[in-house]
Amino acid sequence: MKSSKMLIFLVLMLVTTSILAACSNKEEVGGKGKLETLTILYPGDESDRMTEFLEKEFSEKMAADLGLKLKVIFVPWSQYWEQKDIMLAANEPIDLYWDGLPDLSTIVNKKQSMPLDDLIKQYGQDMLKVLPMEQFQGAVIDGKIHGIPSAYAPSSAMYQLVAVRQDILEAVGMNEIKTAEDLKDFATKAKKQFPEMKGPADIVFKPLTRYFTEEQYNFIAVEDLIVFGEDSKKAHSYYESEAFQKVAKFNRSMYDAGLYSEDLTIKYNERDSRMQTGLYLWVEGSLGKELEIIDAIKANAPDARVKTYLLAPEKPRYITATGGEVLGVPVTAPNPEGAIKFVNWIYKSKENYQLALYGVEGKDYEIVDGRIKKLTANEFFYEWMFRNQNYQLFGPDVAQESIDHYKTWDDEAVTSASLGFRFNNEKVKLIETALKEVAGKDLAAIRSGFVDFETEYPKAIKKLKAAGIDEYVAEIQRQLDEFLASK
Repeated sequence: MKSSKMLIFLVLMLVTTSILAACSNKEEVGGKGKLETLTILYPGDESDRMTEFLEKEFSEKMAADLGLKLKVIFVPWSQYWEQKDIMLAANEPIDLYWDGLPDLSTIVNKKQSMPLDDLIKQYGQDMLKVLPMEQFQGAVIDGKIHGIPSAYAPSSAMYQLVAVRQDILEAVGMNEIKTAEDLKDFATKAKKQFPEMKGPADIVFKPLTRYFTEEQYNFIAVEDLIVFGEDSKKAHSYYESEAFQKVAKFNRSMYDAGLYSEDLTIKYNERDSRMQTGLYLWVEGSLGKELEIIDAIKANAPDARVKTYLLAPEKPRYITATGGEVLGVPVTAPNPEGAIKFVNWIYKSKENYQLALYGVEGKDYEIVDGRIKKLTANEFFYEWMFRNQNYQLFGPDVAQESIDHYKTWDDEAVTSASLGFRFNNEKVKLIETALKEVAGKDLAAIRSGFVDFETEYPKAIKKLKAAGIDEYVAEIQRQLDEFLASK
């Protein structure tokens, strides 16, 4: 009898303990005790408002909606790519990071990005409602999706535009920019009339390449080594092209005239930061670039206006990439599921999108007549990193004509035959490493006009040849021919 009572007592105790444990787990999740950590590597500097946002409003939303605790590691722009490689090589616990889509094959071969097909199928269905599968075409290698293109918006002539301080352009008696000579004329006049300005923030070599080349080019390899000729359908060594030589000579003339500073070469990756100080004349643009940077510029130059121009506007515009950047999930990511859940959550609704990109409505921004009025600076997740034309908002100062122009930008564009091509560098990795060294140490300075072209260019090309550029071009051409034949 005592044994039966004891058995019943033990069973009741076990059941009670299980119930209490279950309740305890639920309480811990509700109290953020059991949240999964999601670690994001992120370029740029962390603002005070972003810190507060991540710790309070956004933290609460991530816990409630996804059961995630977000950890964002900020790395200054000037150090980002180097630190990214170091951290991922050391298998540090990174779940999500941003990089350039043209470097995807290198990223994949370094094991820095895992295939995402199954994860997207399981956790990314909301994302696919506003980010069409065609958008992922540029992130496919060997039939597998290895990244999430980080913008869905008009994209023809990507990286071929120039964002210009329109207020200063008009103040020096000019109305528009169409040519390289216009840029030089603008810089010359601005230097004389506005001596407090520091000149261009960027050498804009890709817009200049568009202007100087007869055949339009699409850059298809790391360090801008190789271009795809839109007419010839061939791969070309960019640094050996006539267009590059014209770009380098033009930029040298800018240095000789005292219009470029050495920072444009030595601190090339800080060009956007320079522009946002309000003390510079132009920076490489993309469609809508002025919308991204105008608030930061106005914080330092309240009367500033920025307008984006396409050099040689009469030449065709090609759609060459489904987004210029990519979000990657490392092979060693501790929480790859959380990474896709996070991106999916942003695109799930306009409310989520606006919270992540613009902050808290009523505190950080207001929506008035369908336009967004920002009450704080651009201190949240970069709008350009997650831009989606289904949710995109425009500020009250943007003319409706500009919005209409933006939305119809791709209507007359031509789709590049190279769209979706991703070079696999597996067979020429050593050659590519050697070529990157020459490009970084020798040709970058020539490209920006920092050194004398006539004496230094022949030396650099000799090094490029010795490093194996011809074999590298041949391998890209082989893969390119296979890709074009399969279309």
